[in-house]
Amino acid sequence: MAEKNERKLKLKKKKKGSIVSKLISIALIVAAIAILTGVLQKIIDMFALQQQAKLVEAELEALKDENASLISTKEKLEDPDYVQTYARGEYMFSKGDEKVFYLPGN
Repeated sequence: MAEKNERKLKLKKKKKGSIVSKLISIALIVAAIAILTGVLQKIIDMFALQQQAKLVEAELEALKDENASLISTKEKLEDPDYVQTYARGEYMFSKGDEKVFYLPGN
């Protein structure tokens, strides 16, 4: 009878030990999943920021080109001959005794 009781006690200890090890395993798995979820979210955020950075860089290049064009136009507009030619071509201005004729388009 004593042997049976001893065996029962050993089985109970094994069951308690296996339950504790199972709980520890589950806790570790949950912690690992939480950590991996955080890491994956950071990776997704990083890729989104990289895409946004590419768009901003493209916009910056476009603005640099526009700025260069505006600086060129500003420099041209400081030349009186260019202003006169531009005004005559775009707005049909004329010099003193010149007459402007409008020709029909095709």
